[in-house]
Amino acid sequence: MKRYLFLLVVGLLFFNFGNSQAYYFPERNSNWATKVEASNSFNQIALEEAVRFAKDNEYSGSRDLRIAILKGFEREPFHKILGPTKKRGGPAGMILKNGYLVTSWGDTKRVDMTFSVTKSFLSTMAGLAEDQGLIKDIDDRVGDYIWDGTFDGEHNSKITWEHLLQQNSAWSGELWGGKDWADRPPREGGVHDWKFERPKEPGTVMEYNDVRVNVLAYSLTHVWRKPMPIVLKEHIMDKIGASTTWRWHGYNHAWTEIDGIKMKSVTGGGHSGAGLFISAEDMARFGMLFLNDGKWKEDQLISKEWIQKAIKPSKPNVNYGYMWWLNKKGNRHWEGLSENIYYAAGFGGNFIVIDQENDLVVVTRWLEPNKIAEFMGLVNDAID
Repeated sequence: MKRYLFLLVVGLLFFNFGNSQAYYFPERNSNWATKVEASNSFNQIALEEAVRFAKDNEYSGSRDLRIAILKGFEREPFHKILGPTKKRGGPAGMILKNGYLVTSWGDTKRVDMTFSVTKSFLSTMAGLAEDQGLIKDIDDRVGDYIWDGTFDGEHNSKITWEHLLQQNSAWSGELWGGKDWADRPPREGGVHDWKFERPKEPGTVMEYNDVRVNVLAYSLTHVWRKPMPIVLKEHIMDKIGASTTWRWHGYNHAWTEIDGIKMKSVTGGGHSGAGLFISAEDMARFGMLFLNDGKWKEDQLISKEWIQKAIKPSKPNVNYGYMWWLNKKGNRHWEGLSENIYYAAGFGGNFIVIDQENDLVVVTRWLEPNKIAEFMGLVNDAID
């Protein structure tokens, strides 16, 4: 009888922790819980080495992000700061196992710019729009929804929502003073070559381009008839218990009018300022939502079907989905790590990494960007 009870208890403990769906979801304004089983999943010495690596390899750019931005994008013609910036803190991060805090470093409550991590939040706004029927199909042409001239013309009229999400739309034009050809131009050729180059066929070539991402943000604002920060707050951040400290900014002059109401159209990045300003802890909550296939506790906030589409490799770039980077075998593959890992990444070394095979969410901030693969290798090696 005693043996039976012992096996029953062991079995229940295994089910509660070993079951990948038995995740912990922190309440708002609560201290993040730890669990012995989560900590015991790691070799503590190796884990400390990973954290030390993150601390020792701080992003080399200035902590005054206005300076770092202007230096980082000095090649771009006409580049200037158009939206808010903020001086940053030092390295910070969190590692979660089954939702429980295994370790953290730095100030995880500090609100900092997050640059292109914003894109993964923006793509989720498109997912919510499709889930709720505001967009019938992600393969629809955007011009069927936005008829104000943004998608007029032989070229732009071909662009679908998926093209914008995968950054292979080759949208041609100007938005908020930003010209598509001047954003992250190729290193070869002169400015006049870039300016007059014929746009590529939509869906054929990925080009990382914030002007086109901002076109997506503008288009979604009109589809939702609401500013994106309100959509994010109501449908995601409030429901996952995020703090009230995060902010999503647009350029100072990026206003549009919908239903007679003046609304700010936000950016999907921060390389001209603006974007999502957020803490590591709120980033970790967002990561937990995706680790659990769009479900927070028992509430399905974003459909699993959308997430599967969002992390499917695009044809032009096997390492990119719907504004999530994918650890497939390509130019950005992290050797020795699961090909099912996907992550949000931003300028200056901001990352939210989702590793479902190991039930991990890893957030790291202000890590030298070219060190992320090595850092994740150390985290993986620490799994006991």
